[in-house]
Amino acid sequence: MTAILTEARKKFHNDLVERHTLTLSPHQVASNADKSQKSSVAIAEGIAHDLAAQTVEKKLQGQRAGRQFEQAVENFLKETFPYLQSLRPGDWSIYNVGGSRKEYQVAKYEPYAHLADLARAIESDRTLASVLGNSYDIGPDILIVRSPESDEAINRDHEFVDADFGQYAVIRRENQERLIVHAVVSCKWTLRSDRAQNARSEALNVIRNRKGRMPHTVVVTGEPSPSKLASLALGTGDIDMVYHFALPELIRAVDGTENDEAISMLHTLVDGKRIRDITDLPLDLAV
Repeated sequence: MTAILTEARKKFHNDLVERHTLTLSPHQVASNADKSQKSSVAIAEGIAHDLAAQTVEKKLQGQRAGRQFEQAVENFLKETFPYLQSLRPGDWSIYNVGGSRKEYQVAKYEPYAHLADLARAIESDRTLASVLGNSYDIGPDILIVRSPESDEAINRDHEFVDADFGQYAVIRRENQERLIVHAVVSCKWTLRSDRAQNARSEALNVIRNRKGRMPHTVVVTGEPSPSKLASLALGTGDIDMVYHFALPELIRAVDGTENDEAISMLHTLVDGKRIRDITDLPLDLAV
């Protein structure tokens, strides 16, 4: 039998191809390529052929392609992460909130519930708004959240908690009923310099504004250019990891260009543990 993870990866790529998120133009320019950059075009073409992308007259508009990429990543996580109960038990939910920017989604959950009060205060105070700006803003594409546990579940194997102590822990439903953020996933079909910096800024806001444990903070991208991937993936302290939608295919395509600079940069990212394949993401979320 085919492994669940392998089957989910195949389905993920089929979704991108069938919905025309990943396509080739009549001139063999892939929809995730930067057509002004020869290396980007060559690498993206190699990936697109590897994944059997279709040739179409006109690619999707950027916003629609980005939205469909979010949905594909969401579906992939829903079809993989819940199977890891043996590694990370819990009552999990996965939400694509990228289309709900007007609502402050993350403030519905722990450890960010306090940000709802801050957002209301800023809206009513221009001075406060000018001081804080967007330093508290967190607008994720996908959230993975966990339900708090009942005392019955906590005490299943041992009488671990009672009414006297453990009265502030958010995992305990007796204390609070809000869902708990486990991971914040940012989806970037392609990367411009501003998108890379936005992802970093948002990750720093996730770190700075929490009142509790640090959630996983990751980026999933379809960007083919190693230099643009490096602008996001190199360095540590903000983003846990960058996950590529097709890393083995990317490596083959880059190696096939014989571009020493691109090859060196990509292998630096892989060997330096700053970029992984999307199939590594659900396993990493179980850590």
